[in-house]
Amino acid sequence: MKTLQSYIAGQWLGTQSAQVLRSAVNGKPVAATHAEKVDFAAAVEHARKVGVPNLMKLDFQQRAERLKALAKFLGERKEELYAISAHTGATRTDSWIDIEGGSGTLFAYASVGANELPSGNVVHEGPAMPLGKKGGFAGTHILVPRGGVAVHINAFNFPVWGLLEKFAPSFLAGVPCIGKPATSTSYLTEAMVRLVMESGLLPEGSLQLVIGSTGDLLDRLDGSDVVTFTGSADTAAKLRVHPNIVRQSIPFNAEADSLNMAVLAPDVTPDDEEFDLYVKEVAREMTVKAGQKCTAIRRAIVPAKYVDEVAKRLRARLAKVVAGDPALEDVKMGALASHDQQQDVAARVEALMKSAELVFGAKDGFSPKGEGVAEGAFFSPTLLLAKNPMRDDAVHDIEAFGPVSTLMPYDTLDDALALAARGKGSLVGTLVTKDPSTAARFVPAAAATHGRILVLDREAAAESTGHGSPLPVLKHGGPGRAGGGEELGGIRAVKHYLQRAAVQGSPTMLAAVTREHVRGAKVNEDGVHPFRKYFEDLKIGDSLLTHRRTVSEADIVNFGGISGDYFYMHFDEIAAKESPFGKRIAHGYFVLSAAAGLFVSPAPGPVLANYGLDTLRFIKPVGIGDTIQARLTAKRKIDKKKDQGVVAWDVEVTNQEGQMVASYDILTLVAKRGG
Repeated sequence: MKTLQSYIAGQWLGTQSAQVLRSAVNGKPVAATHAEKVDFAAAVEHARKVGVPNLMKLDFQQRAERLKALAKFLGERKEELYAISAHTGATRTDSWIDIEGGSGTLFAYASVGANELPSGNVVHEGPAMPLGKKGGFAGTHILVPRGGVAVHINAFNFPVWGLLEKFAPSFLAGVPCIGKPATSTSYLTEAMVRLVMESGLLPEGSLQLVIGSTGDLLDRLDGSDVVTFTGSADTAAKLRVHPNIVRQSIPFNAEADSLNMAVLAPDVTPDDEEFDLYVKEVAREMTVKAGQKCTAIRRAIVPAKYVDEVAKRLRARLAKVVAGDPALEDVKMGALASHDQQQDVAARVEALMKSAELVFGAKDGFSPKGEGVAEGAFFSPTLLLAKNPMRDDAVHDIEAFGPVSTLMPYDTLDDALALAARGKGSLVGTLVTKDPSTAARFVPAAAATHGRILVLDREAAAESTGHGSPLPVLKHGGPGRAGGGEELGGIRAVKHYLQRAAVQGSPTMLAAVTREHVRGAKVNEDGVHPFRKYFEDLKIGDSLLTHRRTVSEADIVNFGGISGDYFYMHFDEIAAKESPFGKRIAHGYFVLSAAAGLFVSPAPGPVLANYGLDTLRFIKPVGIGDTIQARLTAKRKIDKKKDQGVVAWDVEVTNQEGQMVASYDILTLVAKRGG
């Protein structure tokens, strides 16, 4: 039997066996935790003294590249993890969510870093704001790596994804991690971390692993650190008030199990496709991962007139679910993760049964398939019916973290919303409807108590990722009982691990700090057109003030003919005079095009392509006879580490009075020398 090891301060720790971890399928020993105590002082010091400096040698773009490479590496070795995952009771589909969902999350954050973060380790959260009347004093915000360590405490249900979905944004933010998986399935997390270390892709100190207790780890943290937790609401509440977390004001993010709901809207009838979509979604959430998902549907809220039909169809679908050893081809639902979990779910179902009745359960012929399954941690899909959900507190307070859901009848949509809110805060809710007006009414009201809401109809069903699937680009978390935190969410998640600071000073100083041109800062006009410079030679602040161009009536007429835009403000003299502008004006896009004609260097050169505009605003009208001029300034550079980089250019278009008429950024690909 293998003894699991912690990975602390660059070394694998543990040779003496302690707690035996058993297969959820047949009860046989799989591994044991180690008896040696972890030196958490050394772990934290290693993260600070080794991990932080090593991560700071890379920038956002380089760390994004490492995440992408790591995702590929793990993907190529996924079968090793699938083989181990089977001991947790997970089917191939269950393991796919965990294992390939984990590597998919790494890919997603690699993309976030590549597309949304700059080169360097400072994020400018602009725009800069003038704080004085003469333009010499301004303010803005920056985000920087915290300089501390992120402690990630995870639940048992997703041993791979659970750590990777926290590791990815914190690594991207330049914050080293100490991961602590739940003990019962930590043998799978340990196997994944061994592969990560084998890859050689992470700078030393980036990731440490704790098998077993966290000991005095939380006592050794300070205000530069972050703690995240996924698990039960009770444990989240205890950690939140840990004396050192409170004393040091350590950011604490919790994603807690919650009594998530799915509402069948009153506009859906048994003859509608949406009716069966609802039944399918509830049944799937009961049986995927044997219901062991923090996002699973615990409360199925349905119109009272259809509750019998929903129950009938759910019984029929659940009766077809084959449970047993995931190694068998026809098995669709595995075991709970441990025997302790099996006992806990049984106790909670018993508590729920004091005020609810059984619709479907073990009595309906539950018989897991496979050799040795009698010693496994299997539990029958269990459907309950709340007799009076408006008055019954238990069904809104007690969560059986397994293949268990409770039907709740309602009369009006307001009643459904009231029942949804009784969960006191949930990670996710689903509304199944075919009526957009119902969705428009329901979702804003339910959003106050739910972190994510899926609106499911026949149109969305073809591509829907489902009620219970958090996505890296969307927030995962919820208010109240669900923990009040936010995980995932693309760039939002990365910002959880960055420190925001306001910066005040002259525009020139702000430009130096942010590594981004700030209007009003000193510019560099060296006589070389900025478009003639290769990426390496171009400096932030390199600028060109163009020659001038007077706009004529012929310009407006010709542009209208080319574009087909004959809007009255450009062509109707009388109507234009009666407008707030009092005169005919040029097309805004003509001004944009004319400005490009002023600053573009037409001959072949380092600038390869213009692929977009940001922050475009037409500020003042340009009339016939007005003269425009443009200033082009290199605003931001992003090094793609290939044969080219991305340059954002600040463009200011002014008139003959020096007034701004248009403002925007253009984005270009610029070649590197020899690229």
